[in-house]
Amino acid sequence: MSLLVLIPLSLGMGAVGLGAFFWALHHQQFDDPEGAAWRIIPAKRDRDAPLNPEE
Repeated sequence: MSLLVLIPLSLGMGAVGLGAFFWALHHQQFDDPEGAAWRIIPAKRDRDAPLNPEE
């Protein structure tokens, strides 16, 4: 009895996850995965400055 519930439930959850993935692709959620990572790094940084400003 439990397999009759668990198998359709797991298939349904997989379909929802796949649907969410395709929705994200369709709404261009993955356009610039590199840009957000590089935007937080300043372009010019003093390499001799200590990482901890309290030092």
